[in-house]
Amino acid sequence: MYDATLSRPGYRVPANTLFAQTMTYVAGTAGLFALGSYLGRNLTGFASLIGFVAAFVCLLAMRATTGRSRAGTLALLGAFGLFMGVSVAPTIAYYAAANPQALWQAGGATALFIGALGSAGYATRRDLSGLSRACFWALLVLILFGIVTIFVRIPHSSLIYSIAGLVIFAGFTLIDFQRLRRSQNIESAPFLAASIFLDILNVFLFFLNIFGRRD
Repeated sequence: MYDATLSRPGYRVPANTLFAQTMTYVAGTAGLFALGSYLGRNLTGFASLIGFVAAFVCLLAMRATTGRSRAGTLALLGAFGLFMGVSVAPTIAYYAAANPQALWQAGGATALFIGALGSAGYATRRDLSGLSRACFWALLVLILFGIVTIFVRIPHSSLIYSIAGLVIFAGFTLIDFQRLRRSQNIESAPFLAASIFLDILNVFLFFLNIFGRRD
Protein backbone atom coordinates (compact mmCIF):
# COMPACT_ATOMS: atom_id res chain seq x y z
CA MET A 1 0.00 0.00 0.00
CA TYR A 2 1.23 3.50 -0.79
CA ASP A 3 2.23 5.60 2.24
CA ALA A 4 1.10 9.22 1.84
CA THR A 5 4.02 10.45 3.93
CA LEU A 6 6.36 9.48 1.09
CA SER A 7 5.16 12.39 -1.02
CA ARG A 8 5.37 15.04 1.71
CA PRO A 9 7.54 18.03 0.68
CA GLY A 10 11.07 17.61 1.98
CA TYR A 11 10.64 13.91 2.75
CA ARG A 12 13.81 11.98 1.89
CA VAL A 13 12.66 8.64 0.57
CA PRO A 14 14.91 5.65 1.36
CA ALA A 15 16.74 4.41 -1.75
CA ASN A 16 15.41 0.87 -1.37
CA THR A 17 11.82 2.15 -1.24
CA LEU A 18 12.22 4.18 -4.42
CA PHE A 19 13.98 1.27 -6.14
CA ALA A 20 11.20 -1.17 -5.22
CA GLN A 21 8.45 1.19 -6.30
CA THR A 22 10.15 2.12 -9.56
CA MET A 23 10.82 -1.48 -10.54
CA THR A 24 7.24 -2.39 -9.65
CA TYR A 25 6.11 0.29 -12.10
CA VAL A 26 8.56 -1.06 -14.71
CA ALA A 27 7.04 -4.53 -14.30
CA GLY A 28 3.50 -3.15 -14.60
CA THR A 29 4.42 -1.15 -17.69
CA ALA A 30 6.01 -4.25 -19.24
CA GLY A 31 2.83 -6.22 -18.53
CA LEU A 32 0.68 -3.62 -20.28
CA PHE A 33 3.20 -3.53 -23.12
CA ALA A 34 2.72 -7.29 -23.55
CA LEU A 35 -1.06 -6.79 -23.58
CA GLY A 36 -0.75 -4.06 -26.20
CA SER A 37 1.49 -6.29 -28.31
CA TYR A 38 -1.13 -9.03 -28.20
CA LEU A 39 -4.04 -6.71 -28.99
CA GLY A 40 -2.16 -5.08 -31.86
CA ARG A 41 -0.74 -8.24 -33.41
CA ASN A 42 -2.94 -7.95 -36.51
CA LEU A 43 -2.73 -4.19 -36.96
CA THR A 44 -1.11 -2.39 -39.88
CA GLY A 45 1.99 -0.24 -39.92
CA PHE A 46 -0.13 2.93 -39.83
CA ALA A 47 -1.83 1.78 -36.62
CA SER A 48 1.64 1.12 -35.23
CA LEU A 49 2.61 4.72 -35.96
CA ILE A 50 -0.53 5.98 -34.23
CA GLY A 51 0.34 3.86 -31.19
CA PHE A 52 3.83 5.34 -31.07
CA VAL A 53 2.50 8.91 -31.26
CA ALA A 54 -0.07 8.16 -28.54
CA ALA A 55 2.68 6.74 -26.30
CA PHE A 56 4.79 9.87 -26.81
CA VAL A 57 1.79 12.07 -25.92
CA CYS A 58 1.31 10.07 -22.72
CA LEU A 59 4.92 10.75 -21.74
CA LEU A 60 4.45 14.48 -22.29
CA ALA A 61 1.18 14.47 -20.34
CA MET A 62 2.88 12.78 -17.38
CA ARG A 63 4.87 15.97 -16.80
CA ALA A 64 1.65 17.94 -16.40
CA THR A 65 0.12 15.50 -13.90
CA THR A 66 3.20 14.91 -11.73
CA GLY A 67 2.69 16.46 -8.31
CA ARG A 68 -0.97 17.12 -9.08
CA SER A 69 -2.48 13.70 -9.56
CA ARG A 70 -0.59 10.55 -8.66
CA ALA A 71 -3.38 8.38 -10.02
CA GLY A 72 -3.37 10.34 -13.27
CA THR A 73 0.40 9.98 -13.66
CA LEU A 74 0.24 6.24 -13.09
CA ALA A 75 -2.68 5.90 -15.52
CA LEU A 76 -0.66 7.71 -18.16
CA LEU A 77 2.33 5.45 -17.47
CA GLY A 78 0.11 2.42 -17.99
CA ALA A 79 -1.32 3.90 -21.20
CA PHE A 80 2.23 4.60 -22.36
CA GLY A 81 3.13 0.92 -21.93
CA LEU A 82 -0.04 -0.22 -23.68
CA PHE A 83 0.42 2.09 -26.67
CA MET A 84 4.10 1.16 -26.97
CA GLY A 85 2.99 -2.47 -27.14
CA VAL A 86 0.59 -1.62 -29.96
CA SER A 87 3.32 0.28 -31.82
CA VAL A 88 5.79 -2.62 -31.63
CA ALA A 89 3.18 -5.36 -32.17
CA PRO A 90 3.75 -5.76 -35.95
CA THR A 91 7.48 -6.27 -35.40
CA ILE A 92 6.96 -8.85 -32.67
CA ALA A 93 4.27 -10.61 -34.71
CA TYR A 94 6.63 -10.82 -37.67
CA TYR A 95 9.42 -12.46 -35.67
CA ALA A 96 6.96 -14.73 -33.86
CA ALA A 97 5.91 -16.11 -37.24
CA ALA A 98 9.25 -16.04 -39.08
CA ASN A 99 11.83 -16.73 -36.38
CA PRO A 100 10.35 -17.30 -32.90
CA GLN A 101 13.71 -18.43 -31.54
CA ALA A 102 15.02 -14.90 -32.04
CA LEU A 103 12.42 -13.61 -29.56
CA TRP A 104 13.67 -15.91 -26.81
CA GLN A 105 17.30 -15.16 -27.59
CA ALA A 106 16.67 -11.42 -27.59
CA GLY A 107 14.71 -11.67 -24.33
CA GLY A 108 17.48 -13.60 -22.59
CA ALA A 109 20.21 -11.31 -23.87
CA THR A 110 18.22 -8.26 -22.79
CA ALA A 111 17.78 -9.61 -19.25
CA LEU A 112 21.53 -10.22 -18.93
CA PHE A 113 22.40 -6.86 -20.51
CA ILE A 114 20.08 -4.79 -18.31
CA GLY A 115 20.94 -6.79 -15.21
CA ALA A 116 24.68 -6.24 -15.67
CA LEU A 117 24.58 -2.60 -16.77
CA GLY A 118 21.83 -1.68 -14.32
CA SER A 119 23.78 -3.13 -11.41
CA ALA A 120 26.91 -1.28 -12.50
CA GLY A 121 25.03 2.00 -12.87
CA TYR A 122 23.33 1.64 -9.49
CA ALA A 123 26.61 0.83 -7.74
CA THR A 124 28.95 3.36 -9.35
CA ARG A 125 29.88 6.54 -7.48
CA ARG A 126 31.28 8.21 -10.56
CA ASP A 127 29.30 11.14 -11.95
CA LEU A 128 27.79 10.07 -15.29
CA SER A 129 26.37 13.46 -16.34
CA GLY A 130 29.01 13.80 -19.06
CA LEU A 131 28.09 10.36 -20.39
CA SER A 132 24.47 11.47 -20.52
CA ARG A 133 25.26 14.29 -22.93
CA ALA A 134 27.44 12.04 -25.06
CA CYS A 135 24.71 9.40 -25.31
CA PHE A 136 22.11 11.99 -26.25
CA TRP A 137 24.17 13.28 -29.19
CA ALA A 138 25.17 9.77 -30.19
CA LEU A 139 21.49 8.80 -30.31
CA LEU A 140 20.75 11.72 -32.63
CA VAL A 141 23.58 10.60 -34.91
CA LEU A 142 22.23 7.03 -34.86
CA ILE A 143 18.76 8.25 -35.84
CA LEU A 144 20.30 10.24 -38.71
CA PHE A 145 22.24 7.16 -39.78
CA GLY A 146 19.02 5.13 -39.79
CA ILE A 147 17.35 7.73 -42.02
CA VAL A 148 20.31 7.73 -44.43
CA THR A 149 20.19 3.94 -44.78
CA ILE A 150 16.62 4.21 -46.04
CA PHE A 151 17.91 5.95 -49.16
CA VAL A 152 21.52 4.76 -49.38
CA ARG A 153 22.59 1.12 -49.38
CA ILE A 154 25.35 0.57 -46.81
CA PRO A 155 26.77 -2.95 -46.34
CA HIS A 156 25.75 -4.48 -42.99
CA SER A 157 24.00 -1.23 -42.05
CA SER A 158 21.37 -3.07 -39.99
CA LEU A 159 24.01 -4.83 -37.88
CA ILE A 160 26.00 -1.61 -37.46
CA TYR A 161 22.85 0.21 -36.39
CA SER A 162 21.96 -2.42 -33.79
CA ILE A 163 25.46 -2.70 -32.29
CA ALA A 164 25.81 1.08 -32.09
CA GLY A 165 22.36 1.26 -30.49
CA LEU A 166 23.36 -1.27 -27.84
CA VAL A 167 26.46 0.76 -27.01
CA ILE A 168 24.40 3.93 -26.67
CA PHE A 169 21.72 2.31 -24.53
CA ALA A 170 24.36 0.72 -22.37
CA GLY A 171 25.20 4.29 -21.44
CA PHE A 172 21.56 5.26 -20.91
CA THR A 173 21.03 2.21 -18.70
CA LEU A 174 24.02 3.15 -16.53
CA ILE A 175 22.70 6.71 -16.26
CA ASP A 176 19.09 5.79 -15.44
CA PHE A 177 20.05 3.33 -12.71
CA GLN A 178 22.40 5.87 -11.19
CA ARG A 179 19.52 8.37 -11.20
CA LEU A 180 17.42 5.73 -9.46
CA ARG A 181 19.99 5.47 -6.65
CA ARG A 182 20.55 9.22 -6.30
CA SER A 183 16.94 10.42 -6.48
CA GLN A 184 15.34 11.55 -3.22
CA ASN A 185 11.84 12.17 -4.58
CA ILE A 186 9.26 9.40 -4.62
CA GLU A 187 7.31 11.38 -7.24
CA SER A 188 10.11 10.64 -9.72
CA ALA A 189 9.31 6.91 -9.66
CA PRO A 190 6.91 6.91 -12.66
CA PHE A 191 9.37 8.88 -14.83
CA LEU A 192 12.27 6.67 -13.82
CA ALA A 193 10.13 3.63 -14.60
CA ALA A 194 9.28 4.98 -18.06
CA SER A 195 12.93 5.74 -18.78
CA ILE A 196 14.15 2.32 -17.63
CA PHE A 197 11.37 0.62 -19.57
CA LEU A 198 12.47 2.45 -22.73
CA ASP A 199 16.04 1.28 -22.12
CA ILE A 200 14.82 -2.30 -21.85
CA LEU A 201 12.59 -2.05 -24.91
CA ASN A 202 15.25 -0.53 -27.15
CA VAL A 203 17.87 -3.05 -26.05
CA PHE A 204 15.39 -5.86 -26.76
CA LEU A 205 14.65 -4.53 -30.25
CA PHE A 206 18.34 -4.15 -31.07
CA PHE A 207 19.03 -7.71 -29.95
CA LEU A 208 15.98 -8.92 -31.85
CA ASN A 209 17.35 -7.38 -35.03
CA ILE A 210 20.73 -9.04 -34.44
CA PHE A 211 19.41 -12.51 -33.62
CA GLY A 212 16.72 -12.34 -36.27
CA ARG A 213 19.09 -11.51 -39.14
CA ARG A 214 19.15 -13.90 -42.08
CA ASP A 215 22.46 -13.58 -43.95
